[in-house]
Amino acid sequence: MSSATDDAAGLAATLSLPPGFDALEEHEQLVSALVDSLSVIEDELAAALTNADRLADDVSRHLLDAGGKRVRPLLTVLASLLADPNVAAGTTVEISSQVRRVATVMELTHLATLYHDDVMDEAELRRGAPTAHRQWSNLVAILAGDLIFARASLGMSEMGYDSIKVHAETFEALVMGQLWETVGPQDDEDPLAHYLKVINGKTASLISASAGLGALHGGSDKTTIEIMKAYGDYVGMAFQLADDIIDLTAEQANSGKIPGTDLRERVATLPVLLLRQSAQNGDDDAVAALELVDGPLETDEQLDAAVQAVKSHPVIDEAWSLTRAWAARAKQALEPLEPTPVTEALAQFADYVVHRNG
Repeated sequence: MSSATDDAAGLAATLSLPPGFDALEEHEQLVSALVDSLSVIEDELAAALTNADRLADDVSRHLLDAGGKRVRPLLTVLASLLADPNVAAGTTVEISSQVRRVATVMELTHLATLYHDDVMDEAELRRGAPTAHRQWSNLVAILAGDLIFARASLGMSEMGYDSIKVHAETFEALVMGQLWETVGPQDDEDPLAHYLKVINGKTASLISASAGLGALHGGSDKTTIEIMKAYGDYVGMAFQLADDIIDLTAEQANSGKIPGTDLRERVATLPVLLLRQSAQNGDDDAVAALELVDGPLETDEQLDAAVQAVKSHPVIDEAWSLTRAWAARAKQALEPLEPTPVTEALAQFADYVVHRNG
């Protein structure tokens, strides 16, 4: 194994580099550039979250120190390489400071949303660690999220009008997604359509912006930028749908969350929505499962019984099928682009998000 690949493996242990990017390991110059950039981005994240005030410093760094997959900065950096002729040539690849700055901003924005999401969802754990609002308070966690949003906006202010506009629009989409989830579907709105709208706002919008801004700052043409925005949108939908299924099917050691967290928090996700459809269509097993899902879930035994009931129902297979369809759309979006190690890695990442267990 090459030294560059060794470095990549080491980074994977530190940054949880998704296995979907393993396609890059055969391209040493590309791996080296990616690893170096991610290392710098990690330093920039830490610097952006450093505060003179001790409490602000501790709280705002809480989730950064807990780790994470860094999917958004990875996609930003990779998308920036689509216009780089050195990728296909296998020669030295350089990632600009602008691209790294945008990647840092995308991850800061994501981190900020997590603080707010955990308060809204009353979550106990995030990335295997106690959530910020549990360790401090709801108000402190919300303010920490606001502070990180401010740091993200400050970083993006140096990237030009087009990038600032995309970031502001994405911020709006994130907030609207959370609002839609909070108020629930309207009386005349299909619950599944509402759920997909929420995911598009809360998750897919930021992944789409990350990919599109990476392409923009890498010098890609408008067509490629739009392709990457579409790819990010589709892969973002697949990523969150998979997360919601994994909430029911994964072991806590793999996911960092207690299985059935969404059930206990009464969050309507794809498996439960499909279960309700099955129950309405006369499926007795679905009706029995929903009695557990809609019943008391205060004890671990009650929650485990509800989780097992949903896990054992065919709606899980149906949910994975719908999720894989979004991943397939992401791969199809890439088809107009010239095949390169970057497009190969992006396609493999789309496959990875629907074949993981945590």
